[in-house]
Amino acid sequence: MKRINAPRRTASLSAQLVDSLRSHIEAGGWPVGTRIPPEQALIEELGVGRSTLREAIGALVHLGLLEPRAGDGTYVRSSSELQSVMVRRASSAEREKVLELRTVLEEYASGAAALRRDEAQLRQMRELLADADAAAAGADTSAATSVDALFHRAVVRASGNDLLVEVYDYLGTALTSSLGGLAWDTGHAEEHARLHRRLVDAIEAQDVGEARDAAAAIVGLTRDHEDHESGAEPGTAATGAGTSPEADGQ
Repeated sequence: MKRINAPRRTASLSAQLVDSLRSHIEAGGWPVGTRIPPEQALIEELGVGRSTLREAIGALVHLGLLEPRAGDGTYVRSSSELQSVMVRRASSAEREKVLELRTVLEEYASGAAALRRDEAQLRQMRELLADADAAAAGADTSAATSVDALFHRAVVRASGNDLLVEVYDYLGTALTSSLGGLAWDTGHAEEHARLHRRLVDAIEAQDVGEARDAAAAIVGLTRDHEDHESGAEPGTAATGAGTSPEADGQ
């Protein structure tokens, strides 16, 4: 069968500019949450016309990387299309579904970390546990949430699976934004800290089964805490969704 010849065409200037700006954002040239330079400054720096720049910026807004704010300029919303999509998807999903996804990722990553971790990674986990204890002692719940996210990313990185690390990095923001925000009472906070120490101990001992169990228990505690705060029956999410034994990781 005769093959179809693909058309030969050169990418438009605006398309080239989209690729250039996207690479700049992905490389951290414009960090997430910061305002990009004013339009005139970019025109002068890039040597492009106003319409070309606006077309490129509009494309990046559509992709979810940039966010225009009336009267305040344009801000970097996300460092990649995948992260932007996952943040939007997770924010619209039932919290129970997000918890199930977190269980799958972290249970597997914890088991792999027990097999592949090195001493430097173990030290980092211990240091983050100490930081978490200090943050929990304070009144700033956002600081505790931030340290907790760093800890779990450290565990995933210790898995040695580059693809898993990349996916989790994209999902991390989505998981944190979807699950964060609830203050922990004393009892749940103490159990939360104990389970994290149990997880690191298992990873240090290279006990794959114990590491997976500890990771699943951490997510289970988060679920129980949300049930307690919302007044839902134990084992159900705040949305009322049912919980399967597989999702519990028990």
